[in-house]
Amino acid sequence: MSIRENLQLKANARIDGRQELIHKLGLTANESITDEELILHAYEAWGTDCVKYLIGDFAFAISDGQQLFCARDHFGVKPFFYTHVDGNFNFSSTLNELRGVSNTLNEIAVGDYLLFGVNQDNSTTIFGDIQRLPPGHTLTVANNEIKVRCYWTPSLPAEVRFRDSESYVERFSELFSRAVKDRLRTDRVAISMSGGLDSTSLAAIACEHTSVAGFTVVYDKLIPDEERHYSTLAGEHLGIPVTHLNADRYSLFDGEMDQPEPFLVSALTGQFNDLLRLCAEFSSVALTGYDGDALMHEPEPASFRIKTRIRRMLRSADLLPEWVDESFAKQTNLQERWEQFWSNRVDAGKRPAAMRTLNSKIWTSLFEGYDRGATKLNLDVRHPFLDIRLIEYLLAIPTKPWCVNKHILRRAMSNKLPTAVLNRPKTGLKDDPAVQLVQRASVRWLDSFEVSPQLRAFVNLNRRRPVAEERTSDALWASLRVFALNYWLTNSQSKMETMHGT
Repeated sequence: MSIRENLQLKANARIDGRQELIHKLGLTANESITDEELILHAYEAWGTDCVKYLIGDFAFAISDGQQLFCARDHFGVKPFFYTHVDGNFNFSSTLNELRGVSNTLNEIAVGDYLLFGVNQDNSTTIFGDIQRLPPGHTLTVANNEIKVRCYWTPSLPAEVRFRDSESYVERFSELFSRAVKDRLRTDRVAISMSGGLDSTSLAAIACEHTSVAGFTVVYDKLIPDEERHYSTLAGEHLGIPVTHLNADRYSLFDGEMDQPEPFLVSALTGQFNDLLRLCAEFSSVALTGYDGDALMHEPEPASFRIKTRIRRMLRSADLLPEWVDESFAKQTNLQERWEQFWSNRVDAGKRPAAMRTLNSKIWTSLFEGYDRGATKLNLDVRHPFLDIRLIEYLLAIPTKPWCVNKHILRRAMSNKLPTAVLNRPKTGLKDDPAVQLVQRASVRWLDSFEVSPQLRAFVNLNRRRPVAEERTSDALWASLRVFALNYWLTNSQSKMETMHGT
């Protein structure tokens, strides 16, 4: 896209709050103006400060003849990867597009995957020569020099107070409806809809603007699960079809696992992929309820005594899995990374749970897993609760009563959802499906896989217990990551050889 000579844009973007931005830019209100044109006009008006005026999901690069200016949205919904090797700068929204540069692994990222399941450094990838632009950051390339700058980080705004309770609910409803509507722009939308309050609320608002269908993962036998019951109630109340995907029929590591990074290889990948395929068959746009829990359900703070005990326990515990190769752990300081990770789990302040989630490293991998580059589907997955306008409001209002047990959402949806869904207590799955699959089915193949030579540099397989002998959910998932990493290493290496014609 270009609006004048020497000003060119490449973008993967959806800009929200269009009318407000058009007004700020002094442009004539025109529905035909594209999001890409809005980005360019914003850059012309404010230069690199344009990101202060842009909201939505975006990754873009602008060349103005003097420099290349790149940016990624506040939460990292749109991916941005780049390489800078031998004076050459390349970028893409798809990591595999840059794989021809190098196959050298980033061993710190490998360690993070084995321990946490997610890279703890949002500026790196699993490959040493491929970097990622972190969420809320810009990147400038000029004179063969790269400068990365943070333009936004989660913080608590000044408190907002209204005279009466209805004003809190009205303002929330206004922002919530705008967040959903801005993400539609289609004559039909799929909702990844459980029977919980968050996703059913999205469906209720979306129904006011477009055709909606819900898609729900359910367990009928493997574990106790009420999602079929509650999602059916919501669908009947809203008058929308709900398709139930029975997850009982999936085994561990079912389906396609060809992913650009091991962080996206999940033991439950089969049901995840099939849910997205069902959504894509209905629409090119899907909405999720991520992460209403963190923003509107602030748990009661633990007592100081409990916090102190947890800190002491975490400091003294040596929780590195036995099967991590000792020399690899020492080389990458894994023990220190592990202790630092857990020492940050107990927070203080006004909204500790919300702020901890907003600063979580897992978001980057989560959103990149939904991106077309990973799913290979004609499906744009959007997350209305992750709207900067809505989040800043929820962080500004008094925690009690509004952000305890999703009180504000329950009030806002009181006349839009069935009573049973509105009053449903917040509960997660009552059991871990992976644990049940291990206990009920033969999983010896997870212990007898053909080992990639690269894996032996990270894992001492002689110390890895059989998967069926793992006693806790955390230990089981850590052991499953060994299998997933081996699968990825084997598949990734063959992909690299194909790229180089060897």
